[in-house]
Amino acid sequence: MSRPPAVPSPAPSRPRRVLIVVPAFNEQSVVGNVVRELAGSVDHDVLVVDDGSADLTSQVAVAAGARVLTLPFNIGVGGAMRAGFRYAVRKGYDGVVQVDADGQHDPSFVPALIDALAGADVVIGARFAGVGGYQVGYLRRCAMRMLSYGISTLAGNRLTDVTSGFRASGPRALGLFVESYPPEYLGDTVESLVLAHRAGLSVAQLPVAMRARQAGAPSQNLPRSVIYLARAAMILLLATIRVGPSSPRAPA
Repeated sequence: MSRPPAVPSPAPSRPRRVLIVVPAFNEQSVVGNVVRELAGSVDHDVLVVDDGSADLTSQVAVAAGARVLTLPFNIGVGGAMRAGFRYAVRKGYDGVVQVDADGQHDPSFVPALIDALAGADVVIGARFAGVGGYQVGYLRRCAMRMLSYGISTLAGNRLTDVTSGFRASGPRALGLFVESYPPEYLGDTVESLVLAHRAGLSVAQLPVAMRARQAGAPSQNLPRSVIYLARAAMILLLATIRVGPSSPRAPA
């Protein structure tokens, strides 16, 4: 099985123009607050990718001041993020920060994530790295640890939270993800890191604190945690055997 060649120099660099991408599905009750909080915390454009919502997510996001990309039907976070990456490249951005639409991600950490791109192509906002007291159920935590161990072993770099959706992608990562960001569940977080490693990109993490959801309820229960554990094992297996893409080019 062939692997893509390593990405040559230049080294990772801090992006010049950053787009905050917020994938959202039926988040009308909270997406407006998320957009306004981002606008008050960072000096970057905000794009809400409405992932086929059946409610007023798009209208609320526009009213709050965000740019909105509306998808015709729901395709999942990975597909929504790929659409966000493509929008970013078309509009001349060379960096993207993903922020969830449920209010758990604290915008005050966004500048630090962007600054960390000076030394890595992808920077993960890690929930289990000594900041905050974020907790998950036992089985889900076991799955997260298994995934983190597998990716850390593969990348040769200790990562504690590879399923975090709070992350920043620099110019070279953007060049890779615009064409090959995995749309599958957990693929957008875990497999994307495998793809980045195989393409010669560097991955780092930054400790962040998570907040309680501003609306809705967590999806954790025993049956879903068992399914999550099984999916985690499968996605790690598929990610390590799937042939990777060609070396990326940073957006011009």
